[in-house]
Amino acid sequence: MHLESEKNKVNKSQEELFNFLTEVKNYESIMPDSIQKFEVKGEDSFLFQLKGMPEIKLLIKETNPCEQVVLGAKSEKLPFTLTANIAEIASAESEVQLVFDGEFNSMMAMMIKIPLKNFINALSENMAKL
Repeated sequence: MHLESEKNKVNKSQEELFNFLTEVKNYESIMPDSIQKFEVKGEDSFLFQLKGMPEIKLLIKETNPCEQVVLGAKSEKLPFTLTANIAEIASAESEVQLVFDGEFNSMMAMMIKIPLKNFINALSENMAKL
């Protein structure tokens, strides 16, 4: 399954946004309102839970300085990545787009597609408010 958020402008430079997204504690501030739990689990990992959903553990799997941060599921049961692509617009403005890629059976994909799309859009929109 491949999902993409809208591209959103952020009033931070490309480098500032990249640095923000490589600090796992910062993800709590951009989570949707339906967040029930958020815990930093290490320098590069955290877990969160949204209402009506199981806990999800994420870790920073890869970074491409100032351009991309790739988060991945810590569990092998639900293999997926969430990639933040960051583009420079001006010296103090950048654009972010989140891309979700996961391998799910068709039944699971049908059930989670809309909630996931809403989740990545909420994260992207919340970044625009930074």
